[in-house]
Amino acid sequence: MWSADEIEAAMRAYPGFLPAFVVSIVVGLVISGRVARALGVGRILAYGLVLSAALIVSATVTPGGDEPRHGGTSCDFSRVAPAPLADILVISDVSLNVFLFVPLGAVLGLFPRSRRKAGLLIAAIALPFTIEAIQLLAVPLHRACQSGDVTDNLTGLAAGLVVGTMTGATALRLSVHLSRGSAAH
Repeated sequence: MWSADEIEAAMRAYPGFLPAFVVSIVVGLVISGRVARALGVGRILAYGLVLSAALIVSATVTPGGDEPRHGGTSCDFSRVAPAPLADILVISDVSLNVFLFVPLGAVLGLFPRSRRKAGLLIAAIALPFTIEAIQLLAVPLHRACQSGDVTDNLTGLAAGLVVGTMTGATALRLSVHLSRGSAAH
């Protein structure tokens, strides 16, 4: 669990996160119906998609604090391989970058197979690369471009996809089983 000092330090380091996420919650509620209709899914699933994407944007492309960070001229390519499990299992930048993308993967895993889902998956895979490019080029954000973040984000996306797909498949089997049972009575 995080201490109050750690939470306060994180809020100072990323002052734009909380306001952006609060706005995202409201905007998500307003647009989720339109997103649901456009994607041919239920409103709750659409809201989950909007909210998980908003969480990612709020955490990665809002301004950082005043702490100078490299950016604008180079990207840190010191790690391109997946992080060791030990680094993912403790609260750190690595684990937060992994867990940040798990909700998006889980929501996408619940989507029915379709061309729209394939398009959303392609966009989700491109998202970490886009975020790092923004962090590299948008120097006033005080963010750092790091290849390890891309790997961590893709790890979280994949883990979420597995969880969402398994959850959806289990729910479908349970639904079929229950409907067969009630039809027999």
